[in-house]
Amino acid sequence: MEQQSHKVLVVDDDVRLRQLLERYLRDQGFGARAVDGAEAMDRAMAREHYDLLVLDLMMPGEDGLAICRRLRGTKSDVPIIMLTAKGDDVDRIVGLELGADDYLPKPFNPRELVARIRAILRRTKEGKPSTAPVPEVVRVGDIELDPATRIVRHAGKPVEFTSVEFNLLEALLRDAGRVVTRERLATLVLSRKFSPFDRSIDMHVSKVRKKLGDTDGGSEYIKTVRGVGYIFALPREVEANKP
Repeated sequence: MEQQSHKVLVVDDDVRLRQLLERYLRDQGFGARAVDGAEAMDRAMAREHYDLLVLDLMMPGEDGLAICRRLRGTKSDVPIIMLTAKGDDVDRIVGLELGADDYLPKPFNPRELVARIRAILRRTKEGKPSTAPVPEVVRVGDIELDPATRIVRHAGKPVEFTSVEFNLLEALLRDAGRVVTRERLATLVLSRKFSPFDRSIDMHVSKVRKKLGDTDGGSEYIKTVRGVGYIFALPREVEANKP
């Protein structure tokens, strides 16, 4: 199967859920392993490479948020799906702010988790070098994005982005000056349909905004179009030349 080479590590203190997910993911062709917390996760990751983490938010000791913060602090770009209790909107938002790629509220259907995993792995694979023609560098004002190297520069200085944040910025830059709906961003960036109650896109936009800072004129690069989506603002001189 296509996914056999992909290794997924589940970190959750619920033994029944660990057993269920490990068995189900293996049945779906993944190289899956499940562990009960941060220490076991560190030992597993020291022994072998994992393509994705499924990380429970609420665990004794070092919880999912702390683990996510630690991994991103060490520049680890391993994709993370956060499992959250139903209704924990604040923690869910914090998880995305800390660098989680996606979240899934409990209880959930394992098929939905597999769909999220496959979507993230597809995006990760698309970001790796291949024999396909190299996409051209995208430049808008003082922002430069290179799809081949996955490097973003702001005023000539590199800025680090997660895989999701990079894909989001690329989608907005390629349509700079035009509104990109949340529905389209969810499809392009998260590879799934947009839900009106899903804050994932909004939180990823917030992260990208913070990393880019403001334009020379003091305004935000990414503007919100209320009820519709987002637009990457063109440089002032480009706007002045528009008919």
